Amino acid sequence: MKKIILKISGMHCASCEQIIEKKLLAVQGVNSVSVSYANEKAFIDAEESVSIKKLTESVADAGYQAEEIKENDKDKTEERARKERKIIIRERNLFIISLILSLPIVVLSMILRDKSETSQLIQFILASIVQFVIGARFYRGMYHAAKNKAANMDTLIAIGTSAAYFYSVASTFILRGEIFYETSALLITFVVLGKWLEVKMKGRTGEAIKKLLGLQAKTARVERAGQEMDIGIDEVVAGDIIIVRPGEKIPTDGVITDGYSSVDESMVTGESIPIEKKSGDAVIGATFNKTGSFKFRATKIGKDTLLAQIVKFVEQAQSSKASIQKFADRVSGYFVPAVVVIAIITFISWYFIASSDFVSALLAFTAVLVIACPCALGLATPTAIMVGMGKGAENGILIKGGEALEAANKIDIIVFDKTGTLTKGKPEVTDIICFDEMIYDAELLKIAASLEKKSEHPLAEAIVNKAKEKKIALLEPEKFNAEFGMGVAGVVAGQEIFVGTEKLMSQNQIIFSDVVKKEKIKLENQGKTVMFIGIGKSIAGLIAVADTLKENSKSAIEKIKQLGIKTVMITGDNERTARAIAAQIGIDDVLAQIMPEEKAEKIKALQEDGKKVLMVGDGVNDAPALAQADLGIAMGAGTDVAIETGGIVLVKNDLLDVVRAIELSRATLKKIKRNMFWALFYNSVGIPIAALGLLKAEFAGLAMALSSVSVVLNSLLLKRKKI
Repeated sequence: MKKIILKISGMHCASCEQIIEKKLLAVQGVNSVSVSYANEKAFIDAEESVSIKKLTESVADAGYQAEEIKENDKDKTEERARKERKIIIRERNLFIISLILSLPIVVLSMILRDKSETSQLIQFILASIVQFVIGARFYRGMYHAAKNKAANMDTLIAIGTSAAYFYSVASTFILRGEIFYETSALLITFVVLGKWLEVKMKGRTGEAIKKLLGLQAKTARVERAGQEMDIGIDEVVAGDIIIVRPGEKIPTDGVITDGYSSVDESMVTGESIPIEKKSGDAVIGATFNKTGSFKFRATKIGKDTLLAQIVKFVEQAQSSKASIQKFADRVSGYFVPAVVVIAIITFISWYFIASSDFVSALLAFTAVLVIACPCALGLATPTAIMVGMGKGAENGILIKGGEALEAANKIDIIVFDKTGTLTKGKPEVTDIICFDEMIYDAELLKIAASLEKKSEHPLAEAIVNKAKEKKIALLEPEKFNAEFGMGVAGVVAGQEIFVGTEKLMSQNQIIFSDVVKKEKIKLENQGKTVMFIGIGKSIAGLIAVADTLKENSKSAIEKIKQLGIKTVMITGDNERTARAIAAQIGIDDVLAQIMPEEKAEKIKALQEDGKKVLMVGDGVNDAPALAQADLGIAMGAGTDVAIETGGIVLVKNDLLDVVRAIELSRATLKKIKRNMFWALFYNSVGIPIAALGLLKAEFAGLAMALSSVSVVLNSLLLKRKKI
């Protein structure tokens, strides 16, 4: 399968989404399609054999235009930005022309009330230009919708304005009766006004993406063959040594090889305080170097950089559909045909039952069609999601889709992985205790570190780092074996060595004394992780390691409790150690001594009690649990697989962002529900008013246009929310 993104032009309402989705799904080899009216894109999962040409032709057959969006295609991005500006200018110009043509009709018919043949002829000419030049798109849209056995906004506008226009034409040349060209002309004018304001506002909902794209550096100063040279960012290759001077943008992701500086990463992570960077530290492309100069080795370029990944996350997320939006789509699918039926019933009721005159019945018919346009309903959800996700991205919170955003609003329990999530993930040796009188602390550390240097576990790293700190020369183990979840075993200097948990010792029949157990309990009560050092069949000593809590862990847990959410910590540590750490930060419950493969099962058990569970983690072993949970949040400094599995990624690695993500989700869902309520309420109230003949068709057009704009404006208010 491959993922394809198409830019769609020519959509007018939510019904257009369904027409395009239906056409694309009909293409053989297409597995799934998600079309967004709000950001005019189609996300497609298709087999490798499916050609772009086949997809664009399918969209064209539906009456729209499509072109592929390729990752990291700057020229195309700039070209699309120019096209968007042209569309806004075109809509503005169409509105101005339509208004200029419509105003004389209004003056002649409504102010001067001139019913002379000359006046009627002038109105006919001006109204015809508005109807068939400015309003040509509505006829095209109606034709393509009908061809695809569907109905959309164009159907309603075309039928409504045609009814008013053609009756006026008949009155002018045949019936010699009342005319109302102003109705059709003003209706089209107001609809075009609405489209102009809508495209202008919709452009603002996608500002987050545009800002992120604008951060990219254009050039890089690289060191090649002993010489410094400036090259385009597209020419940089992984492994290049890049020189960055004070006040310059960092061109791409990499690791500092020489130099020292402070770097402003706020544009990518939202972190306002500059970060001190030295040799060995990672730097992020598009961030800003403040003071010193340094060299770094490029590790990720182009579409693999953090900035490119953020842009990709946000673009895909903004086109994904929450279940609340899918509900709106289903409503829109039935809405337009239902409105046409209601309009016909309105006409029949007025003309045949109420014995009203034909003109009044026709005007009521037109007003119902126009007032009921589902644009506001189609914009209610995606505009709020786009703004909400953009707001999150600007603050280092990457929400991967509408589903994740919606799920964060319904959480009952948050399960936190301990190491690297609640703690810094870099434990240090705090205690070395020997039980063998023939072995000193340094010797015990040497034996343990010599074996542990073969392990990649953070606790092993702490022991090795302690040995390096004390400048102890390590031995090469003759045998080594990692016992998953329990520790390591091997042979060092001819002796059989075991370093790990009580379970590992018991499994190898190593004897425990009361003194050992007492010391172990004492250290664990202090929240330290205790590792036994077994030599042969006896315990030679203990090494205690403590992983310090992150600065914001306690305040994050306190704020989560204020939101009414239960907190749980899951860890492979023993019960006593885990509870000591949990007590420090106020965690409600602890799941201790959990093997990596058991984490997902524990999440499932919580879900079986009817709870909505959020999992926060950072490691490879957290990936199954992140996937099992109703929502997974991955720490940005975690592994790629955890980040790929999580529904939300926290770029800053700050636990307070878990709180911010939930608050942003709640604010966005509240905004969506408010938008949906007013869109549905507007139609529920507007249709009966129009059907009763209490609303002129042209004012129905204005009201319809303003309803769409109001929904977008309401969504944009999310930008003001502080998170």
